[in-house]
Amino acid sequence: MLPPVNSAHRRTLGPIATPNRLLLGPGPSNAHPTVLRALARTPIGHLDPLYVELMGEVQELLRYAWQTDNRLTIPMSGTGSAAMEATLANTIEPGDTVLVAVKGYFGLRLADIAGRYRANVVTLEKPWGEAFSLAELEEAVATHRPKILAIVHAETSTGICQPMEGIGDLCRQHDCLLLLDTVTSLGAVPLYLDAWKVDLAYSCSQKGLSCPPGLGPFTMGPRAAAKMMARQGKVPNWYLDVTLLNQYWGSDRVYHHTAPVNMNFGMREALRLLAEEGLDSAWARHRSNAERLWAGLERLGLELHAPEHLRLPTLTTVRIPEGVDGKAFTLHLLNQHGIEVGGGLGALAGKVWRIGLMGYNSRPENVDRLLNLFETELPAFRPAGTPAAVAV
Repeated sequence: MLPPVNSAHRRTLGPIATPNRLLLGPGPSNAHPTVLRALARTPIGHLDPLYVELMGEVQELLRYAWQTDNRLTIPMSGTGSAAMEATLANTIEPGDTVLVAVKGYFGLRLADIAGRYRANVVTLEKPWGEAFSLAELEEAVATHRPKILAIVHAETSTGICQPMEGIGDLCRQHDCLLLLDTVTSLGAVPLYLDAWKVDLAYSCSQKGLSCPPGLGPFTMGPRAAAKMMARQGKVPNWYLDVTLLNQYWGSDRVYHHTAPVNMNFGMREALRLLAEEGLDSAWARHRSNAERLWAGLERLGLELHAPEHLRLPTLTTVRIPEGVDGKAFTLHLLNQHGIEVGGGLGALAGKVWRIGLMGYNSRPENVDRLLNLFETELPAFRPAGTPAAVAV
């Protein structure tokens, strides 16, 4: 006889009701309406011939977005952090030296993950607001002779875009794989993986691609694939093992896991929209709207954290004025106006706001709306006697 149902935790809830937010923080950003409609379609099986065809379209479009011919280019079933971990899990063998160029929070995460796969992790560090010179990287690579150099292209915590000229050649000269974090640049900032000689890269679905979080684009070039296939033991992460996933995403289509079908519907539409706009146009749009934001913030007397020549068009770090409670102001924007702006991470916690203009959200009307609120609402959070801002 079955025991009676325990109703201690039973609650009667109404249908989910979330407010409309304008997400101008470090991510996620608002998804494109076309992508949201794709997500709402009736699922089909993850081995259905129509879904298999869609998988090929997603791979082709990801190659375009990254400007690569890498065959092993797939969306990992997981967030961007899963794709980040996949790049390291598949290529590190215990004892490998991994050099991580740390100039912000996500460089530290790369170092942490590499250590968990028993790499000999060496870090090269810069202040949070600077980028690495080629000479600095060359000296470190020549000294430590790493198997992998890991670096963040678009550092979400600082708003810094790392110049890439010469780094791929440097890694080839020293027989070292180049691993690049493109989480806050894919689809929005110029990226040329093959021309830059990048061996491994990863990103996310919820920023420049205008899709909700849940997929982690991943790509692996021939040099990285050769290292993976020559490893002495199995990849120590079953779920992210590309030797297995390759059979599902490759020509064999061998079952590995139940893929998030509807998320890939959304990814397919997001990438299709990007291709329809064209990379050059998307990159120019993000740059134009970022410059509109930068000019407006500076006219209001606010100071930008990143030097102009290194600024990310997708993520702007603004120094919180002296005496202002930065968190109180962002809560005010969220609760009173439905706009999300991010705070600082790590070394920049409490020191900056992080404003994202990514994908579908990178539009002039969003810039103007936010600038208007900074002009009209921020004075109430400044200490008494602070001069009024210049009107935008």
